[in-house]
Amino acid sequence: MPDASDKMWPSISLSTTPSRFMRPVYYLPTAAVPKPVVEYIGAMEQLMMEIACTSGDFIPGITTHQEISPTNMLSVIASLTPFSDHNQSPRNMYQCQMGKQTMGTPFHSFPYRVDNKVYRIQNPQIPIVRNEGPQQKYLFDEYPMGTNAIVAVISYTGYDMEDAMIINKFAYERGFGHGSVYKYKEIDLSEKRIAGEGIHHRFGNLQTVAGHSKPFTAKLDPDGLPRVGQFVAIDDPLACISNDISQTFKVERLKDTEPCYVEEVRSLGDDSGVAQRIGLKLRMNRNPVVGDKFSSRHGQKGVMSILFPNMDMPWTESGLTPDVIINPHAFPSRMTIGMLIESMAGKVGALNAEFQDGTPFQFNERNRAVDYFGQQLRAAGYNYYGSEPMYSGISGEPLMADIFIGVVFYQRLRHMVKDKFQARSTGPINSIHRQPIKGRKVHGGIRFGEMERDSLIAHGVSFMLQDRLMNSSDYHTTYVCEDCGSILAAHAVPSFVPPTAEAQSRKIGPSSESESDPNRIGKAAENVVTCRMCGTGAGCSVIAIPFVFLYLVNELAAMNIRLTLDIKKQ
Repeated sequence: MPDASDKMWPSISLSTTPSRFMRPVYYLPTAAVPKPVVEYIGAMEQLMMEIACTSGDFIPGITTHQEISPTNMLSVIASLTPFSDHNQSPRNMYQCQMGKQTMGTPFHSFPYRVDNKVYRIQNPQIPIVRNEGPQQKYLFDEYPMGTNAIVAVISYTGYDMEDAMIINKFAYERGFGHGSVYKYKEIDLSEKRIAGEGIHHRFGNLQTVAGHSKPFTAKLDPDGLPRVGQFVAIDDPLACISNDISQTFKVERLKDTEPCYVEEVRSLGDDSGVAQRIGLKLRMNRNPVVGDKFSSRHGQKGVMSILFPNMDMPWTESGLTPDVIINPHAFPSRMTIGMLIESMAGKVGALNAEFQDGTPFQFNERNRAVDYFGQQLRAAGYNYYGSEPMYSGISGEPLMADIFIGVVFYQRLRHMVKDKFQARSTGPINSIHRQPIKGRKVHGGIRFGEMERDSLIAHGVSFMLQDRLMNSSDYHTTYVCEDCGSILAAHAVPSFVPPTAEAQSRKIGPSSESESDPNRIGKAAENVVTCRMCGTGAGCSVIAIPFVFLYLVNELAAMNIRLTLDIKKQ
């Protein structure tokens, strides 16, 4: 219920969720008083009400209510984008998606939670340019999800083409974009126990040899568990399990290819006092590598293309080098003017040591954002529009044009190369058509479609195409009849050598166990290829085809469709 000062009349309302009074708006008939009364309306009744967004939308005699703020139409995540009213609307929607993909601070109870997979930024900052309302209301300063970066808009090298971005190696070494991924793994010994049996499996790493106790594996503690903070690579032991009956040991190993650190070890035993289940929290360092994804809060996403040495980065007259370089072509078609304004506002905030308000709908054509922040930049001795003369870090010569440079809040997204890279030569295949199975986790192949095929044909690399789509895929040899063109009728038939006269006189039957016995009445010789359609094998030969083609021919034959090949000898 609203506060006593906001109530229209003294009452107690009991209602279900669709009708609950939960959205505050101004009630315009009370506008004559010093401050319009705030009325709470329900989700169902608002459909029938005339509510103006701003005072300019007021229609006399029709409009009854007005929004307290025009930003009320924005969702929680949309309300975090600064100067969103200066952006093309699809870019704001892209940010609403990427804002949920950022590596941030999802919670503070890391020592007490065992989520299956968690992404965490390690050196976060709160934004200099922020929308004050949601930033304070939803406590986003307590859960930061990015870093204030010095961003220069310049085509400096070939590494900033398209949406690629250059990151200063010095900024990286200071922790820019560093993050971690936490995974949780359980080892349960009760799965190894047969129903009705006692406890025979325990976590332990000590074995008795010649009267002395020694560890079964040197990489684990005597209790069979890893140490907190221990580095674990692929196939390294995670736990050692001993069998009291057979006096044997079994080691559970790390199956992931990515190395990690043991963040936490939990004993999950019952009241018996014997630990039958443990939980391991593993931490993987995910510092940025080439191909990892970043984004500003304006839908300007891009991947890191190179870590550029600080000495080769362009520098300003004050000696400042940018943390990030992005290509100027990112702006004309995307029309994210809000990012340009944020860059100017962030520069003002860094100079004056003050947070800047980026709440949308506070500037207009008469009161322009560029003038508001440009005057403050000019007062601080900088260019009115945020540009600065810069010098080449490679040659030391001044660049021919002033470069737009400022402070922008950048997000590190969870789309990383280590989660996506995939390569294989040969591996698991499908049992039906013998082509590579799909799926990165099962060492499958990457789909090579028609458009990819057309690209290789256009480049004239036909033998590479044959190698990828046949030799490394489902290479198969089969018989074909050159006369009738069938690959189903041609097949190999075993032939038998007639018995010798001596064998007939001795009457040695085919029961002889040895096929190499010369006195055996009939023995199998090499297979003879015969075409069932032609009745002869004179025209049969061997060809190499993809196995899936043979599978197709069989499928067509099941539908009474005969497929023949036109075979020509080379």
